[in-house]
Amino acid sequence: MNNLFATITANTISINILELRTELFRKSIHMLIAMVPMIAAIDRGIAFSLLGIGVIIYTYSEILRAKGHSLILISGLKDFALREKDRYSFAGGPVTLALGAMTALLFYPSDIAKIAIYALAFGDGFASIVGKVFGTIKIPFTGGKTIEGSMACFFAVLISTFKITSNIGVSFTTALVVAITEAFPLGDYDNFIIPVVAGTTAFIMLG
Repeated sequence: MNNLFATITANTISINILELRTELFRKSIHMLIAMVPMIAAIDRGIAFSLLGIGVIIYTYSEILRAKGHSLILISGLKDFALREKDRYSFAGGPVTLALGAMTALLFYPSDIAKIAIYALAFGDGFASIVGKVFGTIKIPFTGGKTIEGSMACFFAVLISTFKITSNIGVSFTTALVVAITEAFPLGDYDNFIIPVVAGTTAFIMLG
């Protein structure tokens, strides 16, 4: 009985470490979207092109994966980053991530777009990492989201927005709205919804 318990415990720890490693790798890639405003400051067309090409290549690689084929390097990275639930279906996170950034660039002035994309990169990114590593207090009806993750989201957006606006009222409100939005069980759609919510909130308050 003790051996069985020890085996189950060891397997559980192994699974948790694997999930944590996957999440850290995923969100490290996720946070690279924060480079988009810097590229857009040089040339918005280049930023749009890179995001669009990324969506096309990724979607094509997912189609190949569904047929049992793969693209060198891209498939290897994806296999390492895929959550277990995404292994047998189309993993749409990177697509909605790019579309969220493209929407921000398309509809908002440069500073507002930067707020929106940073909220996506850092707010959503740190919420997931902190929630996975330190999260203990579950928020009801959110599909496993935690208070710790939501707080990390709030402070990440608060800091990044304040660095852009130097306005604590705008920064606090934007951070609060984004943290509440991120807590909903939106799945991969949060990559699109979060920058829209952040950008719209900041735009209204600064307008």
